[in-house]
This record gives sequence, C-alpha cells and structure tokens, in this order.
Amino acid sequence: MAKLNILYGVQGTGNGHISRARMMAKYFAEQDANITFLFSGRANKDYFDMQVFGDYLHRRGLTFTTDAGKVKYLQTIRDNNVFQFVRDVRKLDVSPFDVVISDFEPITAWAAKLAGKTSIGIGHQYAFDHAVPMRGQNPATRLVMRYFAPTQRRIGLHWHHFDCPILPPIIDTQLSPASAEQDYKLVYLPLENQQQVTELLNQFPDQQFIQYAPTLNDQQQGNTQLRKNCLEGFRRDLRGASGIICNTGFALISECLHMGLPVLTKPLDGQMEQLSNAAALEELKLAEVISELSKPALQHWLQNPIKQPRQTYPDVARELVNWVLAGDWDDNAINTLKGKLWS
Repeated sequence: MAKLNILYGVQGTGNGHISRARMMAKYFAEQDANITFLFSGRANKDYFDMQVFGDYLHRRGLTFTTDAGKVKYLQTIRDNNVFQFVRDVRKLDVSPFDVVISDFEPITAWAAKLAGKTSIGIGHQYAFDHAVPMRGQNPATRLVMRYFAPTQRRIGLHWHHFDCPILPPIIDTQLSPASAEQDYKLVYLPLENQQQVTELLNQFPDQQFIQYAPTLNDQQQGNTQLRKNCLEGFRRDLRGASGIICNTGFALISECLHMGLPVLTKPLDGQMEQLSNAAALEELKLAEVISELSKPALQHWLQNPIKQPRQTYPDVARELVNWVLAGDWDDNAINTLKGKLWS
C-alpha cells in the first residue's frame, strides 16, 4: 500500500492544540509517514520548541483577542484580516495530499472543503457536535464551532464519553508525577494580566508559586518564580507541582487529571469552550472552578484542594495515527476505536 500524503493543520492560538500535535507527530514519525504540518493563529516568531514538526508551514489564520481574562470581540474583528485569510485558503494547494487533518485550524479545513479533498477534524472542539456539557453557547458560538474549521469527519475529544461518539484526550501518557512532590503550586494563566496575578500570589507568602506566561522573564518576585514559556521547563515543573492554577483550556487540565493533580481553574470570560469545560469539570467533580481570581477563592483552594484519583487515559495519539494510516475512516471504524479506548 502506497504511503499517504497528509496535510495536518494546527490552530496555534493556544498551546493545547500544539501539545496534541506533538504527540501525533511523534507517532507519525515512528511510522515514517509523509506528513506536512501547517500552523496558524499566532505570529511565527511566537512559536517555541517546534523541532518535532520539521519544515512546517505557517499562515496568519484567525484568532481571538483577549485582555485580562476576557474575550474582546470588537478587537477580535479588528485584529483579524479576513481578506488575507480568504487569500490563504484559495492559495493553499491541497492537491498533493490524500487527506487533510485539522485540529480546529481553519485554512487547511476550508481549503480541503473547497477542493473536495477528504478531511478529518481531530480535536476537543469537535466534541461540541454532541450532547456534552455546554455553557455560554448562543447562535453565534454554534456557528463558530460548526464552520470555523469544517471537516467531513469530526472526531471530538473529552474527559468523559458522555455516551457520545467521542474519544479520550490526547496526552503524553508517559507524563507522571515526580517521585518527590514539592510544595509549590504551578500557575499558568497566560490570558490574564500577569502583574495582577503575581500581586495576588504574593499575598500568600507562606506558599511557593511558579508562574509561567509567554510575556514573563525569568526572575523571582517574593514567593513567586516568574518564568517565560519553555516546554521542557514547564513539563519538569508540572511533574513536581502539588497543584495547578490555570485557565480552563483542555490539554493542560487533561494532563493534570492524568497525573491526579488538584486543579483550580478560571474560564476565560465570554469564551464558550472554556465555560463549557468548566461545566464538565463541575459535573464530573474533577476540579474547582472559579469565576474570578481573588484572594478568598485562592485561599479556599489552598486550604481545601480537590485531590482526585488519577484519570489514567490511554495512548489515544498512537491509536489515532494507526487509524489514519490504515485509511479506513468510516463511522464503524470510529465507533470501534471509541469502544476500545474507553474500555
């Protein structure tokens, strides 16, 4: 059987999409697959630790503008160049590829749709096609979820199957807590005002924190170590942490649940996906959710962290890569994969 030529689009706005793609890239490489990655959603200079993706393609794409933990919809409209997006879609030649995969990346998805090319969506957002917990949805958000990155096959990922045809999260299943847990909390709130976050953490001088964000520089401020985003450094500190404070994205919380780490999470105000993730965490009783960062909320969690048993997820990335390369992409194959992974 001839090798498939695969184009894999990744929405680069959040690091969660990239984390999933790293695991998929690892297993595609092990099988010597012919694969080209395309990233969009942030400036090319703002990506880091991208060696696993080889000579990847980059486009501007579309993204949401946020400020201090809130989606700014008018600013989002101003910041996105729709004309450039349309040009990029029309100029992307998908004819050399047998299949296009999209992790909610719109340029590859729309280019495949316009060309009539076989396309597969793999990502958390596709779970919202089904009856999973939702919050903050409206006609506009439903349109975004359905048409932002449309594909013929849509495979959603979530922390629980909710009796729907969705799969468990894609994570590095080798990730485990360090043998000696340290008494610091890891803080990753990149969508918040970092100075305000540090000032809040400094109000708990008896507790040590490590705070990561792409805009920070490595330094110490009181009881808080500030660190610029770094893949290996973050993974090391995540393994040693006794808990994590983060926004309510999907990938990082998946890793925390897999390791049994207590989670305090604040969803991005006005962002349907994060609000819905918060609803799912509350329904499943897997994390403590807060609506705003405040001293009482943080104090309560520090004194009463929710310690959960590890949610040991299977190696979804390996199974999905095998499924893609087998070329059998019908509904029966997806249902078989679902049954195998949730069992």
